[in-house]
Amino acid sequence: MANLFSLEIVTPERVEFNAAVQSVTCPGVEGRFQILHNHAPFLSSLGVGILKVIDEAGETLLYAISGGVAQVYQNEMRVLADTAERSDRIDIERARRARERAEQRLRERDEEIDHDRARFALMRAINRMKAVERG
Repeated sequence: MANLFSLEIVTPERVEFNAAVQSVTCPGVEGRFQILHNHAPFLSSLGVGILKVIDEAGETLLYAISGGVAQVYQNEMRVLADTAERSDRIDIERARRARERAEQRLRERDEEIDHDRARFALMRAINRMKAVERG
């Protein structure tokens, strides 16, 4: 049996995942990183990207996340994510529509539009679509 550690993925709405895992690969703001059993204490900010979990049985689970924080201490990892959606639960058509809306907002020259927010919405929609494609 593989060396395991505890992983909890939490969003403001709910606990998305809570179980023993073999590894977690995260989209850190400074680049991707992987956590394994007995990792040193660690804290990192997370960006928009795909969080990859190898569960106790060796199955791969993918989550589209949109920022947050990861903490590792004594074989326990907590991911506090702004959003986290498992790839097999993402509505791909909804993600496509969100991408199209964000692209349209970015094309408009209206000063009323928050372009930073539209860019973030576009990044999130593309990330959700990638998670579905890889899952």
